[in-house]
Amino acid sequence: MIPVLETSRLVLRGHRPDDFDASAAMWADPAVVRFIQGTPQTAEQSWQRFLRYAGHWAMVGYGYWVVAAKDDGRFMGEVGFADYRRALSVDVTGIPEAGWVLASHAHGQGLAVEAMTAALSWVDARFPRTFALFDPAHAASMRVAGKLGFADPREIDFDGAPAVTLWRDRPEPPSGAAAP
Repeated sequence: MIPVLETSRLVLRGHRPDDFDASAAMWADPAVVRFIQGTPQTAEQSWQRFLRYAGHWAMVGYGYWVVAAKDDGRFMGEVGFADYRRALSVDVTGIPEAGWVLASHAHGQGLAVEAMTAALSWVDARFPRTFALFDPAHAASMRVAGKLGFADPREIDFDGAPAVTLWRDRPEPPSGAAAP
């Protein structure tokens, strides 16, 4: 049910039970969560997230993939889309929320752009628009978003703290090509 996507360096695939330790280690890394939750996650919190990933695919037909190195299968991170039913000051009903997180060892290699380019190609065939939510201080991730075509920043309040949404519309097909 979860499609496998490939890039030149990566494989995006569904989560498996043997991915949990690497995923939990990533979410427990202060450098990784600094601009996401700000607090390293416990194993219990990571397990709840892990199960939520599987639930998204089952309930809404999209979700997050594991990002693995194509050459050796090493866990690099997680990317994908979610419907968190967030209570935001902008209406996001029916719009997949894009997200990406990479393990510290995978930072600075262009892997987030590479993985999300594949993921966005997949979601573009299904949805006309996506958005992403950021801590305004997370400049690196917002640069990634810009490279992926996210724009139209909107400052909002999210759980009592400032946040920024960025939006991306499905690209128009080339002239003469059929739309997805």
